[in-house]
Amino acid sequence: MADQHSILIVGSGGREHALAWKLSNSPIVDRIFVVPGNGGTAQLEKTTNVDVPSSPDFAALVAFAVQNNVTLVVPGPEQPLVDGIETAFRKVGIPVFGPSARAARMEGSKAFSKDFMARHNIPTAKYRIFTASQFSEAVEYVKTCGFQTVLKASGLAAGKGVLIPETIDDAVAGLRDIMVSNVFGEAGSEVVIEEYLTGPELSILAFSDGYTVVPLPAAQDHKRIGEGDIGPNTGGMGAYAPAPAATPHVMKRIMKETLQPTIDGMRREGFPFVGMLFTGFILTEAGPKVLEYNVRFGDPETEAVLLLLESDLAPILLACAEHRLDSVEVKIRTGFAASVVLASQGYPGSYPKGKVIDVGVLPSNVHVFHAGTSEKDGKVVTSGGRVIVVSSVASTVKEAVDLAYEGVSKVSFEGATYRKDIAHRALSAEAGPSKPSLTYASAGVSVDTGNAFVDAIKPFVKATRRLGSDAAIGGFGGTFDLKPLNLKDPVLVSGTDGVGTKLRVAMDSGIHRYVGIDLVAMSVNDLIVQGAEPLYFLDYYACSRLDLSVAAEVVKSIAEGCVEAGCALIGGETAEMPGMYHDGDYDLAGFAVGAVERPALLPRPDIATGDVLLGLPSSGIHSNGFSLVRKVVEVCGLSYSSPCPWSAGKSLGEALLTPTRLYVKTLLPAIRTGRIKGLSHITGGGFTENIPRVLPAGLGCVVDVSRWTLPPVFRFVMERGNVAPREMCRTFNNGVGMVLIVGREDVEEVIRVLKASGESEVYEIGEVIPGRDVELKGLDTWV
Repeated sequence: MADQHSILIVGSGGREHALAWKLSNSPIVDRIFVVPGNGGTAQLEKTTNVDVPSSPDFAALVAFAVQNNVTLVVPGPEQPLVDGIETAFRKVGIPVFGPSARAARMEGSKAFSKDFMARHNIPTAKYRIFTASQFSEAVEYVKTCGFQTVLKASGLAAGKGVLIPETIDDAVAGLRDIMVSNVFGEAGSEVVIEEYLTGPELSILAFSDGYTVVPLPAAQDHKRIGEGDIGPNTGGMGAYAPAPAATPHVMKRIMKETLQPTIDGMRREGFPFVGMLFTGFILTEAGPKVLEYNVRFGDPETEAVLLLLESDLAPILLACAEHRLDSVEVKIRTGFAASVVLASQGYPGSYPKGKVIDVGVLPSNVHVFHAGTSEKDGKVVTSGGRVIVVSSVASTVKEAVDLAYEGVSKVSFEGATYRKDIAHRALSAEAGPSKPSLTYASAGVSVDTGNAFVDAIKPFVKATRRLGSDAAIGGFGGTFDLKPLNLKDPVLVSGTDGVGTKLRVAMDSGIHRYVGIDLVAMSVNDLIVQGAEPLYFLDYYACSRLDLSVAAEVVKSIAEGCVEAGCALIGGETAEMPGMYHDGDYDLAGFAVGAVERPALLPRPDIATGDVLLGLPSSGIHSNGFSLVRKVVEVCGLSYSSPCPWSAGKSLGEALLTPTRLYVKTLLPAIRTGRIKGLSHITGGGFTENIPRVLPAGLGCVVDVSRWTLPPVFRFVMERGNVAPREMCRTFNNGVGMVLIVGREDVEEVIRVLKASGESEVYEIGEVIPGRDVELKGLDTWV
């Protein structure tokens, strides 16, 4: 016979009654204690209500569990989880189906969860976070953000901390209530202002052991008190599952884009999630987006979805707590479940208590779960706002709903009120509404937005005009006239590149005004190393949905890079591709063309032993090595909004996004002297991979890194990431972004020309030697 278990459930609502009912049917569960329980849990087999005093450290509860040989604790509501009940029981060796206090921050702090979603690219609404002292900044944001807002008190506010203002004046008034009048108390010490999203809502309850995540059928609940979704918000007036909107395609996206990345991200950040992850989604035109995380079973969703769980619940909860969820089967029965909440008269406002509840003979497949009830003088009476949840299961949505309402008719108490339209969305869909005519816009691509984007960037593009091009866009192809340049024997040189994972930092930081300069620099610097003057540039911008303000800011910075490089922006492609990228993400690529007279093409074949290596300073990390940089930031527990450790007054994100240096203006005059034999752009691969690319066979070089000071950003990466100096040299530019190879007799003149062209520092960093490798010297000076 399998080990018998004693389970302690914490809570007193319909959710806890449903959990106790399901667990009481388990052959491996011997006893169930419910603290404090309700009038329904008191009537279940194997189940006993227990009145144990609560305390911040859960000492009395832990003592009771130890004394009664409890083998698993199942907290129902969120507050005990946020307060650290998991840790209290873990200390005495009793497993808990529920997350640690650190993991429970996903519900306990909306600001924390939104920043987590941003770090892990989980689709959610645009947002900003403000502390209570930033009232004026918050008001300015709602006035200028350009979208309808939702105001959320960051902390727990008993389900009441969300305001949906219809006007800017309403939003300002709401902010004043939260931030000045403190209507939500400590919960409003931080406020999340986010974009209002529209579309069908889904509730996904998913088991997790910190590694595996297994969702239950998606539910839809009904928050408003009145039919047609009108009136005040409640804790929930009913639910049904599975929701037809949760198609296999939608569920696949939710698993891939949200649930698994959430579980993986929490584990990697050091607070793995064990328990029931309850995520609210809204199905936007761009796909499913997270509204909020909860860290426990939902109510009234639980009362519906547990009827669809065919598997024994107890082994699943134990497997999660023991990090072996993949070893048990979570089997779901076919069909649909529905739950209808009966509330006290006056709910969600003030309501009477003590009304006697009568329950008649129920139809088969109908269950009554008690929420706000208690026992008094041998009778069950009302003691809360939501009193009873009637749940049913059947083969269709309509049958399940009809059966639930038949069950409702068997329950009576004075003042009982309930909604009569539970599952109205699904039933309307079953009725077969006419299909809308599909358009390109309904598929997620807006031609109008694309046209507005072209109009918005034309002034930026026009600013890049130069000899050979008027920088006009809008045609099928860009043109460049070589004739005015009076070239005798030109060779065209082309280069293409991107910005790499530096883009991730830009998107996570919300800072887009630099990456276009990076894009231009990465391509044109590769032209200049061959002696070519950049002539023109084309860009490629790809996204899931075109955000006009972000895209325009990126292209503006591309134009700024082109102006600095002296090349014309003659065209580009903007690709809006729904489903190819996470909403809010984008990708960039650039293509540059330059020209050089054939005799001046670099590198020259006469590079020889003894030639000198000169180094030009970089502006920072440039655009390579950011996968390692991001890993260091993660390991340090920092975010891109953290203060920069090496540059006062800047955020870490802004400092890391310092754009790549463009070397065109200072190098072209020196190249035209004919005294430079070769150039190496130090990109991915650092010194060890890039310098050999310009050296003839049989030659290597020495690079003495003690000849310049390692900039603070690289010292931060090296020290905080414990990166070896040699690894630094094969990954980053380390403060030298361009290396020149010059005959020793020409060094003085080349340095003079460089400084006359605006180069502030020129380092003599090494020389060419026989061999084929890069010999690194002075690494000990970095330690």
